[in-house]
Amino acid sequence: MLTYLIIVLAIAAVGGVVLAMKIFSGQLAPWSLSIVHALLGATGLVMLILLVLEGSGDGRLTAALGLLVVAALGGFYLASIHVKGSIAPKNVVLIHAGVAVAGFLTLLSLFI
Repeated sequence: MLTYLIIVLAIAAVGGVVLAMKIFSGQLAPWSLSIVHALLGATGLVMLILLVLEGSGDGRLTAALGLLVVAALGGFYLASIHVKGSIAPKNVVLIHAGVAVAGFLTLLSLFI
């Protein structure tokens, strides 16, 4: 299941890059892509929670879960700004992305 989890999160990350590019160009991100990004991220979180509860991995799974939960909270904050029709602050986008990338890389480290 770890491989599928990484695939789901990688696809979510590609969507996140497109969303960030819109924000950094001063445009409001498209709702459809925002929703797909959020759903893929949530799916990945559920898959990761199941892996952690299974007890099938080491502490890196739990660390990745912690990082990705923090990233998801940042995503909720970004979505709340989006709902108001405002463009998200670039520093918040960078923090959200950085924490998510750290969680993703933590998961990838399980393959090494």
